[in-house]
Amino acid sequence: MDTHPALKGNPETNDEKNEPKDTYNIAYIIHFLLGAGYLVPWNAFITAVDYFNCMYPANHINKVFSVGYMSAAVTVLVILLCWSRSSRINLPSVRTRLNLGQGLFILALMVAPVTDWIDHGNQTKTGLNIAFVVLVSMVMISGLADGLVGGSLVGATGELPGRYMQAVFAGNATAGLMVSMLRIVTKASLPHTQHGLRISTQIYFVFSSVIVLLCVVCTNILDKLPVIRCYRNRIPVDDRSNQPHKSIETINFWEVVKKIRWLVTSVFLIYVVSLSIFPGYLSENVESKYFKDWYPILLITTFNVGDFLGKCLTAVYVPRGTRGAIWCSMGRVVFYPLFTGCIRGPRWMHTEVPVIALTLVLGLTNGYLTSVLMIVAPKSVAIEESEIVGIAMQTFLVVGLVVGSAFGWIWNL
Repeated sequence: MDTHPALKGNPETNDEKNEPKDTYNIAYIIHFLLGAGYLVPWNAFITAVDYFNCMYPANHINKVFSVGYMSAAVTVLVILLCWSRSSRINLPSVRTRLNLGQGLFILALMVAPVTDWIDHGNQTKTGLNIAFVVLVSMVMISGLADGLVGGSLVGATGELPGRYMQAVFAGNATAGLMVSMLRIVTKASLPHTQHGLRISTQIYFVFSSVIVLLCVVCTNILDKLPVIRCYRNRIPVDDRSNQPHKSIETINFWEVVKKIRWLVTSVFLIYVVSLSIFPGYLSENVESKYFKDWYPILLITTFNVGDFLGKCLTAVYVPRGTRGAIWCSMGRVVFYPLFTGCIRGPRWMHTEVPVIALTLVLGLTNGYLTSVLMIVAPKSVAIEESEIVGIAMQTFLVVGLVVGSAFGWIWNL
């Protein structure tokens, strides 16, 4: 777990200081928006837990969503990894992959309101079963799109200076916070009836789709920016031999992963812990007589606030070494006994304050440690390996999400 030599000192090279300036920080802002955009659908589905629990009370909504969504996402990321290693067929351009994934996001997000419009609240057993199957299918399609967009965006951003990766993950955190605020506003602005719940959810999903549509526009602007063109079109040269680097097809993927083995292990563990608690545990296993059906939304919002603050902290400070981040990532297993205490422990731990405080710290550590690891990982290898490292980190992150989602069912035992 020693610090890689490439991480010592300033992560930005002298060459990067001579690159064209990011005028008005447009490239940074676009990466921030794209980072938010590809997590809007996931957050939209899990934050509408009050609506889905009302419509499908017999189903473990967020736990089913988590397993379906994350399994689909990791499938696409594995395909991207295999495809990127093939010399026979080139991957489509990053812009093409982003546009395709964002189109699938919009399709998936519009299914819930369209289904509700068609059904008009007529909750027949057959209709509800069909609607639930369609809904879970759309969640899985959204997961496929997440793998495509997230893997492509993180992989491509790994070739850029670290500030752009920080922008992507700050955007990730903003997505959760933004969607939580949107859900609170739409829910609070309409009567607390079944009809009001349905209308607020329709508005909520339409606005979420509009956010993704904005990201489509940003995607098609990004490649036209001079600063991005410069980074994308530069020819990497090996510092020692002054010769061009190897092509990506000749790179041994597992040799690259071996170089960052502690980093991929850490990001995997972060999301095993986080997803086994969030959102399933927070939406199903704790209750509040005071907040009632607002309680799951409040807890999910609290996690998202912590995640946002954690990811923003990397704009202020990123450690030069990785040892501390690795040990902290492993130390997060302490959340298991703490949250177990909120169910089976002393009565005072069952109250709102301990649960909310733990949820905030869970989100804060999730955000900061993820952002640190994703920034330093691509900078710890040669530049031609940085895209593979970005995709590998995203893949292990999503595998952690899948495993964590499966572990989330343990709370029901």
